[in-house]
Amino acid sequence: PAPEAESSAWLRRVTQDLTGLPPTLTEIEAYAADDSPDAEKRVVDRLLKSIDYAERMTAIWLDNARYADSNGFQFDNARSMWPWRDWVIQAFRANMPYDQFITEQLAGDLLEDPTRQQLIATGFNRNHPHSIEGGIIDEEYRVMYANDKTTTAGTLFLGLTMECTRCHDHKYDPLTMTDYYSLFAFFNTSAEFGAPGEEGFKHKAKATPPFVTYGLGDSEAEKTLVMVMEDTVRQSYILEQGLFDQPGEKVEARTPAMLPDFDGYSDNRLGLARWLTSSDNPLFARVAINRLWQQFFGIGLVDTPDNFGLQGTLPSHPLLLDWLAVEFRENDWNLHHLIRAIVLSATYRQSSDFRPDRDDPDNRLLARGPTFRLPAEMIRDQALMVGDLMTRHVGGPSAMPYQPEGVWEDMNAPDSHAEFYEQESGPGLYRKSLYTYWRRAVLHPAMALFDAPNRDVCSVERESTNTPLQALVTLHGPTYICLLYTSDAAD
Repeated sequence: PAPEAESSAWLRRVTQDLTGLPPTLTEIEAYAADDSPDAEKRVVDRLLKSIDYAERMTAIWLDNARYADSNGFQFDNARSMWPWRDWVIQAFRANMPYDQFITEQLAGDLLEDPTRQQLIATGFNRNHPHSIEGGIIDEEYRVMYANDKTTTAGTLFLGLTMECTRCHDHKYDPLTMTDYYSLFAFFNTSAEFGAPGEEGFKHKAKATPPFVTYGLGDSEAEKTLVMVMEDTVRQSYILEQGLFDQPGEKVEARTPAMLPDFDGYSDNRLGLARWLTSSDNPLFARVAINRLWQQFFGIGLVDTPDNFGLQGTLPSHPLLLDWLAVEFRENDWNLHHLIRAIVLSATYRQSSDFRPDRDDPDNRLLARGPTFRLPAEMIRDQALMVGDLMTRHVGGPSAMPYQPEGVWEDMNAPDSHAEFYEQESGPGLYRKSLYTYWRRAVLHPAMALFDAPNRDVCSVERESTNTPLQALVTLHGPTYICLLYTSDAAD
């Protein structure tokens, strides 16, 4: 192992990893003055209780859940799914057990007497793009949305490339078309429609049924419609070549045959959630823990987090992955417990200085501390925090901070469905990047240039590039110029 990092380096590392922000001067001084043996543990406990931790974890989950503030496709009009995003923030804030976190999102509507919040949680399934083009075939797009839910579940919960089996048996993994469409059957019962109809097209379809009303106040203008899940009876078939109008053999809702047996579980999304989080299914915990490790080390123990199959890589430390997965499950799916174990470990506390004596540029041996570029949101948020500009309001509709003129206009077609960027004024300009309006077809440039995904599909790993345009953002972006003026004024 490498030598232990300086205490100040560990504090900065763990604060950034857990909150997305650097430590304040007050926090640095308090930690330096605490010479008790539990000083590090107290730091971690403080960070885990903060709203910043909940927002940091949510920012990652939004990529996984393909969250956006627009519908995607040709018109890419606005939608109101931010109440689901706020549900995620509150779930992380309360340290909701991970099995419950997943169950409520997959099947909150199927729980006994579900609450409004549990219904909103199922917006996870409705986060996919939605077309409002006139003349589209309802069944074609309804099947497309069910496909999205299926492949998202395969990637996010099983680490499998299920998309490959839509049209043929998998070329590498023991997955068949029957496996795919049996998993598809869990989501094919969604009561949503593929096309919004003429009325929906006329009104830009900000929400398509089923939905629940979420109110910020007493007036109708202060209410928004959140798309949620509701089941209906529908037979599923193997679709020949993946075509919506070529149904073949009937299938029932089942999990892939190569995985643990599904017998004894109800054949709906709630049964799927119970099966996923069962002690009989070791894959789910491994996949989840691998992404958690990736958060803290920049690369997972399996460095293909979306593919645990034969074309994926073998785990660098298989026994560690197994131990963490079992520890997670046997401690009631408590994320705080696992995070403490990781960030207080000797492995995490190592110096991150490069070691020329090791032929290990990707640090697969874990012979030094983690080092990787910050994601887009953290780069902007650190500038806001250092400049004392950040607005700390939690939740609510997404914000529209500084953005170059004309970015959206190039994407608008036709004029009847044009969307215009209404830049905030005052504190709204400086909200955390988590709350930046996410338009799929035209990402905010500061997000796009630092490799944030458009979230058309589930994403469990971001690219990390290095381009001159990134430097230009920090040199010329109004947010950073405001930061300079603020610093000058302070001096």
